[in-house]
Amino acid sequence: MANTTDPTNGSCVLGIDAAWTAHNPSGVALVQRKAEGWQCLALAPSYDAFIRLASGQHWDPKTKAGGSRPDPAALLQASQQLAGAAVSCVAVDMPLATTPITGRRAADTAIASRFGTRGCAVHSPSSERPGAIADQLRGVLAALGYQLHTTTVPTPFPALIEVYPHVALLALLERNYRVPYKVSRSLQYWKAESPAPAERIERLLDQFRAINTGLEAQISGIPKFIPEPSEVTTLASLKPIEDILDALICAWMGIEHLEGRTAGLGDESAAIWIPVSLCE
Repeated sequence: MANTTDPTNGSCVLGIDAAWTAHNPSGVALVQRKAEGWQCLALAPSYDAFIRLASGQHWDPKTKAGGSRPDPAALLQASQQLAGAAVSCVAVDMPLATTPITGRRAADTAIASRFGTRGCAVHSPSSERPGAIADQLRGVLAALGYQLHTTTVPTPFPALIEVYPHVALLALLERNYRVPYKVSRSLQYWKAESPAPAERIERLLDQFRAINTGLEAQISGIPKFIPEPSEVTTLASLKPIEDILDALICAWMGIEHLEGRTAGLGDESAAIWIPVSLCE
């Protein structure tokens, strides 16, 4: 079990914005606790790109990120190589449970009940989406010693937790309503105004920068990865940036979990962990 009370112990958190299908890429972020605080060690727009970072192959923002199924062992090994220490917490934005997921869970209902009026209800999972991808991720990580934390008696670290960036951002940025930063929803966010694509790009980048600023207050060493508006030609090109931000938010939630500043909503089979400040 990691000694989470020592600020110099080098504990690591792996944050994953996990796609529900194998053909979509998943953002990955690795952070580590140093003597001066938490530091970002690596960011990548896909599993493969993250694994390649461990061998010194940096990802090119101009190269399209590819989708794949997660390989937990390879991700943990890459993290160990990059950090020189084992991962203490894997924080994932994807439905996870100790039993097969066939539909809406108590955790999903609890989030919707508490945060639906703030625009943060969740999509209902099914046996198809994320289906086997989620089952495999949880099962392999459990075999590697990372047990899924639910609302039962707390289990030791290393841990696997499910998080939800939209709710996490309410606390991180002290917002009253869901942050409008999802590329695929940019038309809905400003439907009444119908802004041109260039204007939507600028508005999304404004939100990206606000999120990044909030994260920089918690994690040092985050590399510059948010482009200037003049560098963006299409809305679609912003999706990898969104995925990386989500992975960083997941990593921050993993930090909060290690530090004992989270609360789990759900039951004994599945819990979505949120900042404890939202429960006060």
